[in-house]
Amino acid sequence: MRTLSLPLALTARISPVVVLAAAGWALTSGPATTPAAEKESAPQSAGESPSGASTAAASKQYAAAPAPCGSIATATLKSLVPGAKTAGKEIPSTDTSLRRTCSWNALKGYDYRWLDVSFEITESDAAAAKSYKENTTEKSGGGSVPGVGDAGYSVVNLTTEDKQQTREGVVIIRASNALVTVTYNGSDFESKKAPSTDEINKGAIKAAKEAVAALESGQKA
Repeated sequence: MRTLSLPLALTARISPVVVLAAAGWALTSGPATTPAAEKESAPQSAGESPSGASTAAASKQYAAAPAPCGSIATATLKSLVPGAKTAGKEIPSTDTSLRRTCSWNALKGYDYRWLDVSFEITESDAAAAKSYKENTTEKSGGGSVPGVGDAGYSVVNLTTEDKQQTREGVVIIRASNALVTVTYNGSDFESKKAPSTDEINKGAIKAAKEAVAALESGQKA
């Protein structure tokens, strides 16, 4: 039996929840918006209505974050993270009504996969649009994800440490005043190679679509 020497960063990712929390929130702490999405949200948050209350109601659709560990279908989890416990592990949050994240990860044979799904509820469409724009600008090099929420963005990057490749995809979706962030990555510790860009990107987008559907079917403001 071969003894696997895992790169430092990936060894940490397989470690307990304290490390998961740091890694998960570093990647999901606040999504952003394309100019088009900003234009869409501007009329809702412009505040031209005589009634401040009606303006606020129009610009804030979601009141609370849904349960993230129940947002992804069991079949999807088995496909994206083979060997992981489908119940997932929710990462502690200072305010679960506003921010919630669930993580799944597993090493099956030599294949390692990690999935994070995060929800953030902001005070308004405008606030979500601003955060979406900041985060997608920071994670440059990706492309749009059409047909999901009010705006969507996907980016995939490859990193190498100690000759071990890891490919990671991040999908950020804005839906009204909510932000949904999905992080999905993988490595093969036998070949030292990473999964293809197509596999990681499609997996992250599939999870993001299910997460947004869970948000839309949940409680609204």
